[in-house]
Amino acid sequence: MEDNGGRDELARIGARSIPVVSRGDDYVFAQVISDVVDFLELEDDPSPELSPAELATRFDGNLQTAIRLVRQMPDEHLSRELPNRPRSWRVLLHHVFQIPVAFLDMEDTGESLTHQSYLAAPPDDMQTSAQIADFGEAVRTRFNAWWEGSKDEDFSGQVPTYFGGTTRHEMLERTVWHSTQHMRQTASLLEQSGITPDRPLTKAAIEGLPLTDAVWDE
Repeated sequence: MEDNGGRDELARIGARSIPVVSRGDDYVFAQVISDVVDFLELEDDPSPELSPAELATRFDGNLQTAIRLVRQMPDEHLSRELPNRPRSWRVLLHHVFQIPVAFLDMEDTGESLTHQSYLAAPPDDMQTSAQIADFGEAVRTRFNAWWEGSKDEDFSGQVPTYFGGTTRHEMLERTVWHSTQHMRQTASLLEQSGITPDRPLTKAAIEGLPLTDAVWDE
């Protein structure tokens, strides 16, 4: 975040990570839609619209799209910086796949999801678009293997995260929409580079996910 006023406000209310929604001195991490709905006392139903099975199927297709888009990115563009954010294109492309890694690590270990796991940087030996896409292929394989072993389990129970408790179903949904949003940004970066994205995400690929029309934060 490059907005000094925003940083000062986060420090004032005691929030150590973003995104958050605040009212006065109170705030809630905006990581799970139900938390925001409760905090703002809205009447919306915050329950995930898609079932765990639908989310898993959707994510598999979206990951295939992400891998394809990443392979299109010229290596010489990976060092470019995102606007208004100290993050390179290389880090963003890696982050698309690091999000499900953090979720799968939580699932495999039973330990709390950490903010650090979300923000883990790409290793030094992952310098090209092809290497990031290969990482994405491995993540997709791991995700599908996890789902095959978990699809008959209960997703209504609570799981521990750095932003508080949430249901396993909500955490799966959050993993899917969070990663998918960055996939949309990847397609936008290709367009900014004068490259036509190869079969980017369709409207159907984001239908049922809590995403807006905006691809970038203002």
